[in-house]
Amino acid sequence: MAADKAGRSLLRSPHGDRSVGQIAKDFDLTETAVRLWVSQDEVAAGERDGLTSSEREELAALRRERRRLHEDVEVLTRATAFFVKETR
Repeated sequence: MAADKAGRSLLRSPHGDRSVGQIAKDFDLTETAVRLWVSQDEVAAGERDGLTSSEREELAALRRERRRLHEDVEVLTRATAFFVKETR
């Protein structure tokens, strides 16, 4: 976790001639992780289109809730059909 915070703070500051690969090596991370951090920071700063981390979390939560509600509707639809058949 400390490497995560250190890497993010390093990315926010001008890192001169240090490449993404060198930063990744210094913090024992993958280049992919560092590139994702750069991308997330650019989105958060408004420099790039996309969802911020909090927006992404909210979207995932909303999708889970929507899925659960659809399942609830399906159960209620089947229950209604069952009780309609039983009352005839």
